[in-house]
Amino acid sequence: MSFLEGTLTTMALCWRIERCDGIAIGLTDHDRDLLIDGLVHRAAPGMRPSAIRRSDGLDVDTMDIAGALTSSAITAADLEAGRWDGARVVLFAADWSGADPTLVPLGAGTIGAVETRQDGFTAELRGASAGLDRPVVELTSAECRADLGDARCRVALAGRRRMARVAAAEGQDITVDALEPTGNAYGGGLLRWIGGANSGLQGAIAASDGARVTLRREPALPVQLGDLVELIEGCDKSLATCAARFGNAVNFRGEPYLPGIDLLTRYPGA
Repeated sequence: MSFLEGTLTTMALCWRIERCDGIAIGLTDHDRDLLIDGLVHRAAPGMRPSAIRRSDGLDVDTMDIAGALTSSAITAADLEAGRWDGARVVLFAADWSGADPTLVPLGAGTIGAVETRQDGFTAELRGASAGLDRPVVELTSAECRADLGDARCRVALAGRRRMARVAAAEGQDITVDALEPTGNAYGGGLLRWIGGANSGLQGAIAASDGARVTLRREPALPVQLGDLVELIEGCDKSLATCAARFGNAVNFRGEPYLPGIDLLTRYPGA
């Protein structure tokens, strides 16, 4: 690492950000673009990290990255829409002269809370140890704790995904050009935007009725007629639905017949 040992340093801080949809960008605080590992890191002087703290303990490591919304790669609309939620970030130091190809890793993690301001944004970078800050064992529940189609549920989703186009949109209500296979088939499922301004985003479905689905939140960006969407069936996580609709009661991950805490608070004779 000769660029760290010389009298005159040639160090530049760089960020590689990979979104969940596969898009990757590179940024640097240097005054010109740098080509590192085949990715052009665009000059972004407004980007700056908070104090970098690294430890060998089990405490959760977090770091904030602040920046100005001056790059077309990171816009306020995309941040508010959630395109950067959960993105993986790698922070490292590099030699901007190109004489030393060695990279010095400084931190890595995923983007957590994002706060936008009038002149920029602040993103929380959660390190790998943040995964330890969660319950070790599951709590009991009357509803299923698995997600439809995951490794514990084991219901095949191949035949439960359908493509459709938007026929009408008003707030959280989206009407498509295809009917649902059964009543409230998409309730608890997902709507993924394949085309239009919301392409790459997804929204949770609260309920469905015929050709209409009701999202839990309004789409982040305007919806146009004809936008292509993918509808993924959902589950209300009850044992009755698991057994009758999916025939999957053997994989139900809940305790519907376990007495709850309310049993201890009942009065005698109630």
